[in-house]
Amino acid sequence: MNADRLRTVEDWVSHYRYEFGLPVIERGGFVMLPVTAQIGVVQLPVARAEMVRGALQQRCCGGPTLARQIRWSFLAEPDSRPGEQIMAALNRLDVGIPAVGSAVMLPTGLGRWTREGCHWVTPPARDSELPPLSAIITTALAVGAESED
Repeated sequence: MNADRLRTVEDWVSHYRYEFGLPVIERGGFVMLPVTAQIGVVQLPVARAEMVRGALQQRCCGGPTLARQIRWSFLAEPDSRPGEQIMAALNRLDVGIPAVGSAVMLPTGLGRWTREGCHWVTPPARDSELPPLSAIITTALAVGAESED
């Protein structure tokens, strides 16, 4: 499917499902990716997200990354849920992990800033695996510790 021909939210829902295998839904006129037991999200402030993305790419475990003006969202495979101490450390770094049942809005355009106010820094790919949630969290904590030294 040619992305230049996508006009409606329903077109984009079909595109994300067919091209990338993402279980997106239409809600309120937007394309939404539900957070589930199979697809998680880690949200980071932009400066930390750029460092995390670079570190993950060096380890060859980067994945789809969505940019907004002040936060980026990394799609992940939920391999484990962090404990209370890790969550407290992530909160201090302004790193969020949306709960199962929430959703992330995806762009319905290819431009840098769409009507949703976001774009793909690293777009999803059909047959690529999502990085483990634990790898993104570990990297975010390590980058956070390095930047505080």
